[in-house]
Amino acid sequence: MLTQKDIEQIESRGTSRESVESQIERFKKGFPWMKIAAPATPGRGILVLDEAQQDEAAAYCDTARIEGKSKFVPASGAASRMFKDIFAGLAVLESGEDVAKDSPVYRLASSIRKFAFWDEDLFGTPEDTREYRLKAASALLKPEGLGYGSKPKGVLKFHRYADGRTRTAFAEHLVEGQEYMRNSDGSVNLTFTISPEHRELFEEALGAVKEDFEKEYGVRYNISFTCQDKATDTVAVDNDNNPFRKDDGSLLFRPAGHGALIYNLDKVDDELVSIKNIDNVANERLLGITAKFKKVLMGKCLQLRDSIFSFLSQIDSLEDPASEEGADLCSRIEEFLDRELCITMPEAGDPVERIALLRDKLDRPMRVCGMVRNQGEPGGGPFIVIGKDGSTNLQILESVQINPDDPEAVGMLKNATHFNPVDIVCCLHDYKGNKFNLTDHVDEEAGFISSKSFQGRELKALELPGLWNGAMSDWNTQFVEVPLETFNPVKVVLDLLRPAHQG
Repeated sequence: MLTQKDIEQIESRGTSRESVESQIERFKKGFPWMKIAAPATPGRGILVLDEAQQDEAAAYCDTARIEGKSKFVPASGAASRMFKDIFAGLAVLESGEDVAKDSPVYRLASSIRKFAFWDEDLFGTPEDTREYRLKAASALLKPEGLGYGSKPKGVLKFHRYADGRTRTAFAEHLVEGQEYMRNSDGSVNLTFTISPEHRELFEEALGAVKEDFEKEYGVRYNISFTCQDKATDTVAVDNDNNPFRKDDGSLLFRPAGHGALIYNLDKVDDELVSIKNIDNVANERLLGITAKFKKVLMGKCLQLRDSIFSFLSQIDSLEDPASEEGADLCSRIEEFLDRELCITMPEAGDPVERIALLRDKLDRPMRVCGMVRNQGEPGGGPFIVIGKDGSTNLQILESVQINPDDPEAVGMLKNATHFNPVDIVCCLHDYKGNKFNLTDHVDEEAGFISSKSFQGRELKALELPGLWNGAMSDWNTQFVEVPLETFNPVKVVLDLLRPAHQG
């Protein structure tokens, strides 16, 4: 199936023939459906904290020992999806037709002054005419204007402030970072995952604000830009599961989704890491509630860390697992796992096996994930799933991982009360202070196969287990409810008209 020329192409990308052949086999056999025990809900799987508990967690964050903390922001990819409807409307306008009054382009042009990227010299005086709508869409998307249709979301102007200053999504993450991720030495560490072709734009965005922000907030920023390794790209296939070939006969490789970023996250040295998408930022007037609940998540993660580390220390100092002391310790750990992490263990045959199984469950990376009440937004949700060993645990699942022909599973999906806004805090060091090898904890059976196209031809694409899905499926996980006010994504440009993005 693979020619010598194919093999040379594969090896030039830093991968192997065996890896590509394994991917092709994966297309043929597919991925197993996830076994769901129940949706995670308040009372079983999602912690709903009262104000006193929130304050306690935030205070724990301020006093706990932490071996460095940083923010990890997936920011690769162009903003083309954000402007998909505007591109479609622009095509209509360029054909000589006008757009409907309820269309995105009409709404964009009629509200153009409310956007942070508004510039009178570029957009001119707004008018209720087809010609002006054409001008506004062209000025926004085309290279001779702002060229936003081909730039990454991170460098787009999201917010305008009363003093006339504007901020990009990237800049807002720097402001957020200094508020809740400041280290004791005054440093703020942020890692942005970007595409190589966008590095210069991000460097410019950093240069535009770094010095001013450091003076204004009294911090020192350490900013890293990291790119998804080409070696993690996956081969595409046609609908018969044969390698998809471009017109020149070469294989087509595609980025393998955000799951590939587990390799980038694995290179972060800090112990406590916050993960949040580039487009999920709000006007600074909401920074108070954003920071409060980020500290709540960090505090809960550190409390979880310290409880787990205490148990691991007790296990390692235990002289006889078969003793009454050993049985009591196992019972306390099992109760903790069930109460805090929804982990129910399979029965073990003897005390030595029992303690070994419990130690294995505890000694893993851990994360606390904010969850918001389900408002019909797209995205994954929190579930209690049944693992390969028969134990249960908490997972974030996407709808494509759930069997649509299983009425019980579909019913659980419909009954989910919360969804995943990607507001995650992780502890990446073990109880002896060593970094976990994150790639050891990826569930290779939790990937996705999706339908795509290339130059008008249909193909099937393989995505690695998602960063917060299968790539973290073997982590110890806790879900905490956070307010909807902390979730303000910009999926389409008109989202910038929402109150959270206005002054």
